[in-house]
Amino acid sequence: MRVIGTLDDGAAYDVEVSGRTDRPVTGSRRVRALVEQHTGRPVLLGPHGPQRVLEATDTAAVLALLREHTTVVEAMA
Repeated sequence: MRVIGTLDDGAAYDVEVSGRTDRPVTGSRRVRALVEQHTGRPVLLGPHGPQRVLEATDTAAVLALLREHTTVVEAMA
């Protein structure tokens, strides 16, 4: 899944969320670090739930994390 967006400071990112265990996110070190920092913590999959523990291989949870902490402009499967 390709995700394009901006971080809180306005920096743009374009990443591939692969769901692979060896490289779950490619294209931005900052986004990869964000995912690594939140792995193992709960994330809401939608505005009101359900809640799931973030695993870097879970593409839906990674996208939910990006929507929560960044401005997602486009997400393409």
